[in-house]
Amino acid sequence: MKSTTRGTFAAVITCVAAAAGAAAAVTPAAAIGTVPVPVPLDGVEKSLNVELPTIGGEIPLPTPGAPEGPRFVEGRLIPERVVPQLPVAAGLPGVGLRAPLPEILGNDFNHLGLDAPASDLRTLSPGLTLDAPLTAPNPDRFGLPDLQLPQAGVLTPMLQAEPGADLGVGEGL
Repeated sequence: MKSTTRGTFAAVITCVAAAAGAAAAVTPAAAIGTVPVPVPLDGVEKSLNVELPTIGGEIPLPTPGAPEGPRFVEGRLIPERVVPQLPVAAGLPGVGLRAPLPEILGNDFNHLGLDAPASDLRTLSPGLTLDAPLTAPNPDRFGLPDLQLPQAGVLTPMLQAEPGADLGVGEGL
């Protein structure tokens, strides 16, 4: 390999490694799953010369999943799930609050803090299942289908979450 080829190859590898390192250092909000939402009260605090509460929140980003497709069942003309359930993973919004307290509880307890982090939330949308008023072809009736009552059903939605919060008082929480 010529020295110019080796130098070019080394420069390309260095650029690729630097780009990969920069991509790993900067994490987009979509990869995190939540978007922080600060409430700016610094200007009011400085203009009034008073300690105001510090408030911030997190808004989760919903990510739809892949629905489970219709299942064909022997003896039915229509698949088992005509309208499939769509799974969506997101989270419940989070909040963080730190507020000053008058020193009524003593010198050691002059701040109140509340932390309710964003928690996972899993959902399934409602689905629909139907069956036709005809059965599959019956060989005893020369391939003609039998009559039956039409059937319709709603697949119930699902919601799972485990929210939590921490409340505390202390000095400079």
